[in-house]
Amino acid sequence: QVQLVESGGGSVHSGASLTLSCAASGRTFRDYHIGWFRQAAGKEREFVAAINTIGYSTYYSNSADGRFTISRNNVENTVSLQMNSLKPEDTAVYTCAAGGGLLPATTRSGYNYWGQGTQVTVSS
Repeated sequence: QVQLVESGGGSVHSGASLTLSCAASGRTFRDYHIGWFRQAAGKEREFVAAINTIGYSTYYSNSADGRFTISRNNVENTVSLQMNSLKPEDTAVYTCAAGGGLLPATTRSGYNYWGQGTQVTVSS
């Protein structure tokens, strides 16, 4: 089992950058793929990015590709999401999740453990 805690959210202006962090506890962190999802007010939770267990393969949504970078540190049990060129439409609660399987999932059903989320607000 793994517990996840996000940090790094905040309020920024359009074009700014933020780095979100997902800290995990539990000895088996390196056994899990990690994904980031976001949910804007009144909308469904959507996939943002994912990284495989050893950090060699990454996956991004169309909206995140080219602006966001996911990385992980299996020594410190953390996953980061570097977000650049933020837009107002990036405003959402961002949540990290841990899951198994052969490859990281890009859907919610592929993840078993979820954090509480961190708010990101981007103003124009």
